[in-house]
Amino acid sequence: MWEWDGLNCTRRLNESPRITALNLSSSELRGIIDPSFSDLTMLEKLDLSNNNLNGQVPDFLSQLHNLKILNLAGNNLSGSVPSILVEKSNKGFLLLNVDQNPYLLCESGGCKEKKKKKTMPLSIAVAIGISVALVAVAAAALVWTLKKKKTKVEMTPKEIKQEDDVSLQFKNKIYSYSDIIKITNNFRKILGKGGFGTVYMGHVDDAPVAVKMLSQSSVQGYQQFQAEVKVLMRVHHRNLTSLVGYCNEGSNKALIYEYMANGNLRQHLSSVGTKFLSWKDRLCIAVDAAQGLEYLHNGCKPPIIHRDVKATNILLTENLHAKLSDFGLSKSIPTDGSSHVSTVVAGTAGYLDPNYYQSSRLTEKSDVYSFGVVLLELITSQAAIRMAKDDDDDNDGKTHHLSHWVSSKVERGDIHGIVDSRLGEDFDCSSAWKIVETALTCVSQNSNERPIMSEVLIELKNALAMELSRTNYGDGINNNNGDSSVELVFVNANESTPLAR
Repeated sequence: MWEWDGLNCTRRLNESPRITALNLSSSELRGIIDPSFSDLTMLEKLDLSNNNLNGQVPDFLSQLHNLKILNLAGNNLSGSVPSILVEKSNKGFLLLNVDQNPYLLCESGGCKEKKKKKTMPLSIAVAIGISVALVAVAAAALVWTLKKKKTKVEMTPKEIKQEDDVSLQFKNKIYSYSDIIKITNNFRKILGKGGFGTVYMGHVDDAPVAVKMLSQSSVQGYQQFQAEVKVLMRVHHRNLTSLVGYCNEGSNKALIYEYMANGNLRQHLSSVGTKFLSWKDRLCIAVDAAQGLEYLHNGCKPPIIHRDVKATNILLTENLHAKLSDFGLSKSIPTDGSSHVSTVVAGTAGYLDPNYYQSSRLTEKSDVYSFGVVLLELITSQAAIRMAKDDDDDNDGKTHHLSHWVSSKVERGDIHGIVDSRLGEDFDCSSAWKIVETALTCVSQNSNERPIMSEVLIELKNALAMELSRTNYGDGINNNNGDSSVELVFVNANESTPLAR
């Protein structure tokens, strides 16, 4: 049996296979949404985003009773979204995305009436002729896409190889609550708890997974649930956690992720019992996380601002390969030329950009600030908000931001007083200074003085190159790390660099 990219089927005993998920995003489809989609009665997910589809959102999509995800973003659809689809979306039965359709009268999250423009009526004959032609084009494009299994995302061959994760074959599967009970063995093992809910250990097809159950008492939980599913439907990168699947059944909602065996970065920086991170480990983790964040800013259209970059949201595989996680607070930057998003302030104390906190204007530089704080934590192993200690020069018994303490050490040129004392002398001083300087630039109070993530990535890779040169690891990075994604490059900070994938 052939397996097609973007196509998921289910097969029951004595029944023919049924298509449950169809992903035709970025497939250069044109014309109207073809009526033949109405024949896919078992369809649960339909992704037609980032094409050139026009015409109205057809009513027959409302009759697909099993449909739980409908992504029509990035097209030229017009008219209004059928009221049944909007109602399902408002009630949480359907994840609906119709963003970036400039002629559409309905946007995701509810209908917003736009000023209707008067248009010249077309003759019936022309309308019928164009409709027939567009249907034919759409049908041909559908067949061509499925046969060729063609990926239309513009990436280099190396980038495609980097995203070739085993876990992605399960992506965006929809599970029932009874499936979740089986996957978690009746919620036997708890991995952790947070504001969203409880995370449980589970297995899907013998592969370990982490199942995050939404707490019914979580006020913002469902909005974050929708945001995270929507983002992870769009983005796939080896330095971003992969969504194996999700459950959206009544009040039972869950997100299923690939399992990250070494937990989060903060645990390794603060706990004695976890694996101690060498200077090389820390630099590799920094580069991994920076690549994921740089992809969100520069590799996604529209760009995505994570809005909650912190050490606990950087997860580590068994081989300390780092991935950015938790996209529940993320926001997309509008494609109308705006450089910021005005939104209610959200984030974590210590990592929150002071400019964003004061103005509610969210930009990519807000993520850069948060990432700078993470870099300071990697260097020092101290928390973002630290209590003054006896050996501090300005010990006043109060809490201070980590950046203030590091800055005071920099003024005296005391690199050994900044770097985690457990490392002793086992690090390259030039490498450490470069990371400290980069981190402090990221946390500049003036957002205009902060670098962009592609510039940060250049500095991190150069710092890693210095450390590898010292330790004679020049023939490879993380020799004990089979899935490391770091590529060693020496670049001039004034030169441009390809987007990291």
